Amino acid sequence: MTNTHRTGARSRIPASLALTGIGLLASYLVVRARTRQAERDNPPTGKFVTVDGVRLHYLERGEGPTLVLLHGNGTWSRDFELSGLIERAAEHYRVIAFDRPGFGYSERPRDTMWTPDKQASLLHHALQRLGVANAIVLGHSWGTLVALAMGLRVPHFVRGLVLVSGYYYPSARLDVALGSPPALPVVGDLMRYTVAPLAGRLLWRATLKRAFAPLPVPASYRALPAWIALRPGQLRASAAEAALMVPSALTLARRYARLKVPVQILSGTRDLVVDSTHNAERLHENLRNCELDLEAGVGHMLHHARPEKVMAAIEAVASRAGVAPALHNPRAEALARASESGV
Repeated sequence: MTNTHRTGARSRIPASLALTGIGLLASYLVVRARTRQAERDNPPTGKFVTVDGVRLHYLERGEGPTLVLLHGNGTWSRDFELSGLIERAAEHYRVIAFDRPGFGYSERPRDTMWTPDKQASLLHHALQRLGVANAIVLGHSWGTLVALAMGLRVPHFVRGLVLVSGYYYPSARLDVALGSPPALPVVGDLMRYTVAPLAGRLLWRATLKRAFAPLPVPASYRALPAWIALRPGQLRASAAEAALMVPSALTLARRYARLKVPVQILSGTRDLVVDSTHNAERLHENLRNCELDLEAGVGHMLHHARPEKVMAAIEAVASRAGVAPALHNPRAEALARASESGV
């Protein structure tokens, strides 16, 4: 190789590095602007409670026995509003829907590994701080792992569990390998503040389509602010939970036989995210005080497709646990008052 060729090769390396740096800087500026705009346009609408040094955001509606809602990976409590589940349940329950650590507007300190058990402990303490003596707990997707951990850790507190589209047993998953890198130190931080949110935005529609398949994505959900979910902090939480999913299921599966509270399992037979046979049907076989409802032709977002089925499961668990839902209907009462006043 001549000196001229070597000099040319060396000169191209700094140029490539400079272009990469410019690209990353441009990505960072776009992500920062989009993140700030998303937070301005979508401020928190609930309340905050600080417990064990962690500030948690939650939505609260209705009166009666307490029903706790735990969302899945990648979303936040807003998911339950869009499905209509909060409004339906608030007719007979005091509904508390948390943003789990790192999602929505809840903190996720980096010095803690937020396993299902750790989250269950934190949320139990938060509920105690809110004056809740006991509760029915509903989890969707990754949230089912937290719900199960809570049922195992504090069975005296959890009156019953409703598990929707859950992942309960370890399995080989390509999405774990693809979704975990943004949780890595240094490299993951660089990705989350530059290219990862932009890639996530490009894949946003495809991601929603897979979650709702085979049914269409509801119009209400298409209005969900993508850039709230794609903020660097929430991407770190999502990536960490992707990495924790398989080992968490492995650890919890060894303890399922100890579960004493009544359980209702719901799963869609066409779920592309978690296989109902490997997860829901298997868990049903291994639990004693458990009922299973398989919804034909429904995918992962079952609480959007069949909210009435989810409400029926909540009512079934309440009945089996001896919990009497509030008889009043706040929505009907509000309509009646408006009618009487001529509004």
